[in-house]
Amino acid sequence: MFDWLYLLQAAFLGIVEGLTEFLPVSSTGHLIVAADLVGFTDATSDTFVVAIQAGAILAVCWYYRMRIIRVLRGLFSEPVQQRLVVNTLVAFLPAAVVGVLVSDLLKTYLFNPLTVATALVIGGLIILYVEHRHEKLGIEPRVKEMDDMDWKDALKVGVAQCLAMIPGTSRSGRWCPSSLRSSSSTGSSALFRGTTSAASDGTASSSAA
Repeated sequence: MFDWLYLLQAAFLGIVEGLTEFLPVSSTGHLIVAADLVGFTDATSDTFVVAIQAGAILAVCWYYRMRIIRVLRGLFSEPVQQRLVVNTLVAFLPAAVVGVLVSDLLKTYLFNPLTVATALVIGGLIILYVEHRHEKLGIEPRVKEMDDMDWKDALKVGVAQCLAMIPGTSRSGRWCPSSLRSSSSTGSSALFRGTTSAASDGTASSSAA
């Protein structure tokens, strides 16, 4: 017999994922809280959270398809495209290493609604504080375009993203304060975050598996 309740739960969680993935909030954290609210906590729930984020990864690849094509075409001939590839790898590696080392600990102790709710509140306060301070000091961003970033800027953002392994802590949310501290414009950082989303989201998703 077809389980309509299961279908409704899946559709609801899909909507939550779609609404939160590209906002400076934690999509994984919201999924954990939403799944707990609707009683979607059986043995398949973790696998479902991983699978549903594959849609977001594909969406990122489609949205940035033209830039990805330019990168592939200029990989061996254009310094700008080569630098983007290097920066993407540099930003991805910290999250990949940390994800492999601590994924079991994260799943055991931190994948619960209380941790998520706490991280959401703390993360939101940090974003508000850093953005207010940045605006108050009137600091002009050193990096105005994504292609102006060097490997050090990428590394700072990659290290900051490691904090997003904590469920409820957004990768985008961590990105904003990190970019402001490194004097990158939020626009350039958001675009660079998009180019690394597929890799970092895949790592974060596999950590939750």
